[in-house]
Amino acid sequence: MEGDSDTYSGLGTGEIDSKVVQTFQKSFVQVQNILDQNRLLINEINQNHESKIPHNLTRNVGLIRELNNNIRKVVDLYGDLSSSFTKSMDASSEGDSSSGAAMKSDGKTGHKRNRPA
Repeated sequence: MEGDSDTYSGLGTGEIDSKVVQTFQKSFVQVQNILDQNRLLINEINQNHESKIPHNLTRNVGLIRELNNNIRKVVDLYGDLSSSFTKSMDASSEGDSSSGAAMKSDGKTGHKRNRPA
């Protein structure tokens, strides 16, 4: 990164706005924090399971729910990241192509594949 540049290059398809990069970094930090919390939850769940103490086993129900909710959050964050990245790449490629379709290096236009929900 040189000087006070507002763009980054080197991701393969052109320049990326620094605000987009900051958004990605923020999302990745959120994901990492949740994954760190999940590691702690899993350790506690395992200890409670190994103890076979009824109170600890009962506590695992809530811990497993929290773990599942955290996993949903991570999936949502990655989905948002994917969408944001796609939008930023689409926006940057619009200036590169007069036809409106992104041209790949092999000369073919890129088409999105729809995933089942």
